[in-house]
Amino acid sequence: MKPDVSLDFKFTSSIEQVWHALTDSDTLAKWIWSNDFQPVVGHKFQFRAEPNEWWDGIVDCEVLVVEEPHKLSYTWTSAGETTTVTWTLAEQSDGTIQLHLDQSGFSEETKARQGAIEGAKYAWTNMGAQLEKVLA
Repeated sequence: MKPDVSLDFKFTSSIEQVWHALTDSDTLAKWIWSNDFQPVVGHKFQFRAEPNEWWDGIVDCEVLVVEEPHKLSYTWTSAGETTTVTWTLAEQSDGTIQLHLDQSGFSEETKARQGAIEGAKYAWTNMGAQLEKVLA
C-alpha cells in the first residue's frame, strides 16, 4: 500500500542525535507537541497540542516498532481517524542522515476531503523544520 504522506528530511547531525530527537519525550515536545512518549513497543501515549474550535488538540498513539536507531512506528489517532506514522533513518555516504516519514491508513472519506492529506504534509513539513532547529 502506498503511503498517503511521504516526506524526506536531511540532517547533518549524527544518527544517534536524530534518533534521540524522535524518541526522547522532552526533545519531541520541542518540535512536535507535549507528550508522554516512551520508545517501548505497546506503549500508549498522547501528543497534546493547543485545542481549537475544530480539534481537541489530542492525538492518541501506540508504539508499534522500535528498531534503534533505524525505524520507529506508531499509530496516530485524532479526530476519529487512525493512521500509522513510520520514521526510517539512514546514514548517507556523505555522512548526512536521511529521515524518511510515511503516514498511511487515511480513510477513503478523509482522502476525498479536499486538502486533508495536503494539510498533513504541510504540518509534517513544518514539524520537520522545527526538528532541524532543535538539532542545530
